Amino acid sequence: MFKKYSKFCALALFSVFNIFVLSASAIDLDEATRTVVADSAGNTTVLTPEQVKRGKRLFNATCGACHVGGITKTNPNVGLDPEALSLATPRRDNIAALVDYLKNPTSYDGLESIAEVHPSIKSADIYPRMRSVTDEDLYSIAGHIMLSPKIQTEKWGGGKIYY
Repeated sequence: MFKKYSKFCALALFSVFNIFVLSASAIDLDEATRTVVADSAGNTTVLTPEQVKRGKRLFNATCGACHVGGITKTNPNVGLDPEALSLATPRRDNIAALVDYLKNPTSYDGLESIAEVHPSIKSADIYPRMRSVTDEDLYSIAGHIMLSPKIQTEKWGGGKIYY
């Protein structure tokens, strides 16, 4: 009898722990953390907790296979860290520029379209997952990319050192 009671108590404590302690989510991020650069003029925007959660979920579902942790598996020299995004041509270090890239991707130097090898709205016929992605979804994904370095710090885009 004691054995069954102790198992029940352990299960109850574990459940309470998961509910109260491990439920940290986008809602726990303060406004300053959720503030990201919106456009090339340097204007900022505050992502809503819903946009943060949605962006993370969509990023993991549509981009995570190749960009887990902000790296690029097909080209480890180019990541999604702030430095790499700011050195791209055109710069991709704001939400508007990332949304533009997700609609019509170009090479890092901006000279060639890479829509046939990178999932995008332009190549939705090749990448079926992109068919149902809306502009709002793209905004949330871009917001996740801009927010992740603030949360994961140097691990985001750190590559083999961390993953």
